Amino acid sequence: MRDIVFTRMSGWIPTVVREDGALMLSLGAGADANHDPRTFTFPIGEAHLSVIREDLVRHLLLWSAVLPLCEAAGTRGRLDEDAAVSLLDPILLSAPADVDALFRRIPWDKGRLITHGADIGLLDRGEIFAAMGAATETSHDRRAQEYHANRRRAERGTVLGPLDAAILRYTGQYLHGATVPKRIPGAVDPALLPQVMRVIATAEQACAGLRIGRDPRRGKRATDKRDWDRMATTVDAAVRRAHPGLVDDAVRTVSFLLCSEASERSRNAPVEDDEEAAGDHTERGGSARKTALTFTDDKGVEKKWLLGGPRTATAEFWEFVGDRSAADNEVFTIEDEGMGEGIQLHFYADSVTRVTTVRKGRGDGSDPEYRVEYSLVDGMSGYRDLLCAFVRGGCAALDRHGPWMSDNAEFERARRQRDAK
Repeated sequence: MRDIVFTRMSGWIPTVVREDGALMLSLGAGADANHDPRTFTFPIGEAHLSVIREDLVRHLLLWSAVLPLCEAAGTRGRLDEDAAVSLLDPILLSAPADVDALFRRIPWDKGRLITHGADIGLLDRGEIFAAMGAATETSHDRRAQEYHANRRRAERGTVLGPLDAAILRYTGQYLHGATVPKRIPGAVDPALLPQVMRVIATAEQACAGLRIGRDPRRGKRATDKRDWDRMATTVDAAVRRAHPGLVDDAVRTVSFLLCSEASERSRNAPVEDDEEAAGDHTERGGSARKTALTFTDDKGVEKKWLLGGPRTATAEFWEFVGDRSAADNEVFTIEDEGMGEGIQLHFYADSVTRVTTVRKGRGDGSDPEYRVEYSLVDGMSGYRDLLCAFVRGGCAALDRHGPWMSDNAEFERARRQRDAK
């Protein structure tokens, strides 16, 4: 039978219990193989209980020292009770100087003490007992998170200045660099906020007019990585030039913020209408605007488009790609059956094939004759330009988007040379 003898407000600080008449210190730490918290206990004496009741500092110090033993037990091992018991007298009953000396010899959980108000500077100097002068029973997890974040930065050789830290707090990335950034002016010291806003303004001016378009090759809500990289490079260069004292972390979080916002705007906007963006003219050297097209993917799924419908051909095609594109479905075809021409987009290779009917099949059973040509494509923007040109002017309008190669071996050599760069 177990009875609680003494517990503090925080449920994680070790509790004193009585089991079958014996006093035990009980604490939760680590996790078992099912990721459920483990509970460890070890015996204490009445004198230890008296100190634990009256002295929060020594109680927290004992907890900090026992936690590494719990971690060493792993998911199913036993707590080293002898080692745990050996900590009781030196921490609970010894002079403060002796406690400091002990903590210089044993492993202990620094973050736990910081969470409960320890002075980080004194901890770093080995003045453990004095560092706990302002200790609180209430935990402040953010203090420990900030400490660990700064330690990770220090391990990379990064030391934040006041403005660097303020910028990271503004974007919400002070603790975790992988967090999606956002604008949090209330997290910044009001005295530093004007400087932060000047940095943000520099970034906004640098990328004015740039956009991050969608990339339906990677799904309906995916955006173009090349556009992202272009915007990030532009913002980084402008911010470094205008504010040379900022560390890399601060510069990157600003470009991450602007790129994330641009991507989100693109995801929430209607599918891009490339034909409207290109204007209302017909491609020079091409035939009239397409009136009927057939879209197919590598799985044999087909979709028809007719002029006069609610959406343009390019918008309809890219939505088709966004719905159907996958790792095993990266070849899409746009065909004008009436004109006997079409293009095939190979997303896995950043390339395109255009096929033009040179001679139709005859009544005598002879097969039609086709001209097949290949070209490399420069990313998503290249695909958009090609599709728009084809819709507005057919295969003839694609001449200026070459060079086009009729020899497949020549094309493969060109592709290998490009990919090797």
